[in-house]
Amino acid sequence: MKEIVVIGAAGGYGARNHACQDAPEVLRTFDFLDQLRQSGIAYHWDGIVHLQENHADPISSVAEMCTLLAEKTGKILSEGNFPIVVGGDHSCAIGTWSGAKSVIDGRLGLIWIDAHMDSHTFQTSKSRAIHGMPLAALLGYGDERLTRIASPFPKLLPEDVCLIGVRSFEEDEAKLLEQLGVRVFFMEEIRQRGIDEVLEEALFIVDRETAGFGVSIDLDALDPEEEPGVGSPVSGGFLKAELSAALKRFRSEKHLLAIEIVEYNPYLDRKFATARAISDLLAAMAPDQSRPAF
Repeated sequence: MKEIVVIGAAGGYGARNHACQDAPEVLRTFDFLDQLRQSGIAYHWDGIVHLQENHADPISSVAEMCTLLAEKTGKILSEGNFPIVVGGDHSCAIGTWSGAKSVIDGRLGLIWIDAHMDSHTFQTSKSRAIHGMPLAALLGYGDERLTRIASPFPKLLPEDVCLIGVRSFEEDEAKLLEQLGVRVFFMEEIRQRGIDEVLEEALFIVDRETAGFGVSIDLDALDPEEEPGVGSPVSGGFLKAELSAALKRFRSEKHLLAIEIVEYNPYLDRKFATARAISDLLAAMAPDQSRPAF
């Protein structure tokens, strides 16, 4: 039976506010993922990844965190199990998906659910915050300390990636994705077509030529009026109920390799509403454990 293994990524070094680094400990200590068991989904924690030493600069901290996370994610996948990464700012995605790519035989697909594009480099970012750069790094653009984690090659091809829920971005990162041909489903298009139709197209993109795909969810994809505990809130997002209902389709997707949910800020949460949203989203998506291991 495929085991579901939760990895905490205690990384906040990619953001100016480091509060998201405490998210995994809060989730584990208060057992906010217990709804998975109540839904009949067995899982266990494989610990929380912490930095082994203090670094003077954020990029060294992020690089170490992502290297450790890549090793852990890759090991769980290579053992035939299913990793769920909870973070932590979105820079940890470099580690999660670099680790996944390192153990699969073929191309990796990725659905990126986020209010932002996260496709800056140090040359285009005004804030220089690394949590605005992970998708660019996975595509092979940016500082080599980030693009070469787990291997010196890009982890993603542009035609195997899509973004869902974007409603806040800057010209330079949008230009990069447009030049590469990455499919972006802006929130306006989703409201016009409906999330179910968009997910159908997204699954076709990430599954057609790949050996498997993952889903990376930034909690700021949700509307902050309902879910305030996020690193970079943007109004006009998904309601938890509508996104959870739409994501249930993933439970039967045999090529789904891993899930990542990031940018939980417990200090901005209200009565732990956003912590419970994490549990709801995971309960909707977690795979059928009776299916064969990858």
